[in-house]
Amino acid sequence: MGLYDRDYARGNSYAQQTIHRSEAQIVSFVKETYKLFAASMMAGAVGAYVGVPLAASISSMMWPLFFLEIGLLIGLQFAKNKPGINLLVMFAFVFVTGLTTAPLLAYTLGMAGGATIVGNAFAMTAVVFGAMSFFAIKSTRDFTSFGKPLMIALFVIIGFSILNIFLGNPMLQIIIAGAVVILFSILVIFDTQNIMNGAYETPIDGAIALYLDFLNIFIALLQLFGIFGSEE
Repeated sequence: MGLYDRDYARGNSYAQQTIHRSEAQIVSFVKETYKLFAASMMAGAVGAYVGVPLAASISSMMWPLFFLEIGLLIGLQFAKNKPGINLLVMFAFVFVTGLTTAPLLAYTLGMAGGATIVGNAFAMTAVVFGAMSFFAIKSTRDFTSFGKPLMIALFVIIGFSILNIFLGNPMLQIIIAGAVVILFSILVIFDTQNIMNGAYETPIDGAIALYLDFLNIFIALLQLFGIFGSEE
């Protein structure tokens, strides 16, 4: 899971960060963020498309690829204000996340009705993401103060995910995947409100946050649909 790139401790500090931004600047910031998010989705899809035929090889290199993801994400924090380089690093990162998703996609596609499972998981992810984004925009409640509770929930999920690597318990995996869907659905609200207030330093920060929300919801739903759709 792409469980990183989050300033959960930000709390309500976005008010101080955005006070010097005009409404026009924030509108421009939001538009640029969502353009980059859309571009990231396409780059991630290309990575997955390239990776599916190579799923067996990618599976044997998951840890190196995981550390490459982390390295690219760290590098993005240093390059995000450098035009050209920032986009190159961002697209490299999302492309690699597509590659690391490929083994799960390949496994699911190999199941009976696998293409339908993948399609349903993506469609449901789009519905959840869209609904949470709409709610974030229309809600009068401020969810940007939820940073610390979300951080705690994230670490709890990571802990149980690591534990289940050794246990291999299908029921625990279902619970973890369900918790991921809930957590990252809330994070869509959290990130959307921060983006609408221009709280991220750059549009790339906001785009990557949204991309990781979408990706984690999709992976979790794909796992759930795959488990319940399996004939085993």
